Amino acid sequence: MTKDRNYFGIDISKDIIDVCDDNGNHYRFKNSLSGFKKLHKLIDVTTVCVMESTGYYHVKLAYYLLEQNHKVSIVNPLKIKRYIQMQLSKIKTDKSDSKMIQAYGVACNPSLWLGQSKTQQNSLQLSRLLSMYVKQTTQLKNKIHGEEVLGFPSKDVVRSLNRQLKNLKKEIEVLEEKLLKNVKSEYQESLTLLKTIPGIGDKTALMLLVFTDGFQRFTSSRELCSYAGITPIIRQSGTSINGRPRMSKMGNPKLRNLLFMCSFNACKYNQGCKALYDRIVAKGKSKKLALIAVCNKLLKQAFSIVKNRMPYDENYKSVLVNN
Repeated sequence: MTKDRNYFGIDISKDIIDVCDDNGNHYRFKNSLSGFKKLHKLIDVTTVCVMESTGYYHVKLAYYLLEQNHKVSIVNPLKIKRYIQMQLSKIKTDKSDSKMIQAYGVACNPSLWLGQSKTQQNSLQLSRLLSMYVKQTTQLKNKIHGEEVLGFPSKDVVRSLNRQLKNLKKEIEVLEEKLLKNVKSEYQESLTLLKTIPGIGDKTALMLLVFTDGFQRFTSSRELCSYAGITPIIRQSGTSINGRPRMSKMGNPKLRNLLFMCSFNACKYNQGCKALYDRIVAKGKSKKLALIAVCNKLLKQAFSIVKNRMPYDENYKSVLVNN
């Protein structure tokens, strides 16, 4: 525990929040505004409320505490799980979890969570809904194809499916316009700069800014690549263990998939990425590993360009910053 901080561990479920304070006292409140207000009375300016990132259940409490000017730390559940395993704990209850989260806060002093602007929250929700609608359009197209190849397709079924597909496409257009408006309101210059990178198109530039909050939360390109989950994992020990390097995948899967799709065009039109791909393949490495390296380079280029406020220049040698 630092001199100017004490920690509260908070275990959150759909309806209940279990709280353990710095003296080991346990409290239980409803996961609602009335429960938040009761928790608020226990907290002072030195308190850091540590909680797991539990889907969506923690979000309302986290933003309520931020609005009340309290310190919040949101931790990856895997870190808490590993910490509990290190303590060889044999008890698994909401009360014991809140105690362990409090102990984790004291031991590890996790970084503070800053939250996101309302515009950024709206953009992320729009992107999630767009992703769902795109999947639904693919399902509908496949279903229409399946019906049409039947010997006697039902006209009523095909018409209904086409109506649904048409409505979905209209909704996607509306949501894309709203998302673009959001991003332009905060990151117009960054959006323009990103589109100068060969291999990154309009939609990719847009989604990069949405998923990374305009790169504002990252101090280095390494942090950003780790967030995307495209850093390599190497398993080597002695003479018996010599595993193949692979991608960590411990990061944002949507950002990772987006970059992987861009890597194909980048290998054709981005000179730096093409040279990297050719060099790795020439060494006998797999093409997939080369594409992952291209994803990494693309993200570093994007970070450098946005941070330096300079358009892409293939002749510029020192393209990476804070690497």
